Amino acid sequence: MAKTIHLIVVGKLKDSSLEAVESDYLKRINNPDLQIHEVKATAENKNAEGEAILKKIRDLSQGSPSHIICMTEWGKRSTSVAFAAWCRDLFERQNRVFFVIAGAEGFSDEVLNLCQERISLSELTFPHKLARILLVEQLYRSQTIRTGHPYHN
Repeated sequence: MAKTIHLIVVGKLKDSSLEAVESDYLKRINNPDLQIHEVKATAENKNAEGEAILKKIRDLSQGSPSHIICMTEWGKRSTSVAFAAWCRDLFERQNRVFFVIAGAEGFSDEVLNLCQERISLSELTFPHKLARILLVEQLYRSQTIRTGHPYHN
């Protein structure tokens, strides 16, 4: 069972308002905990960013099997309730779970080939800093749905 899930993002948030929103959700997420890891954005070089993502996954997984989910507009879509059920099953089955948000150029082929799943937040395309906040919020919402907290109502 996953005690901690990891969100790997390319680039820094760099917006104090968004940082405050993210921080508020991170304080509430505890089932399992969520850790965010930022890797350096490399202007128009998704392969270099891909290498940084893969290195971060290798460092954090320490050789243990990992379940990697790429967040992409072409991924599987679901409702918040279905996402919560999927998360519950995933967190019970896997010890190491990584959600990954690419930079502006998208994912390298190497990262896409390594991931087990592709998830979409919406049919819309979001700037990566907003996608990051949306995913963190949906992970919190998922926790509240799984625990019966009224936040989702």
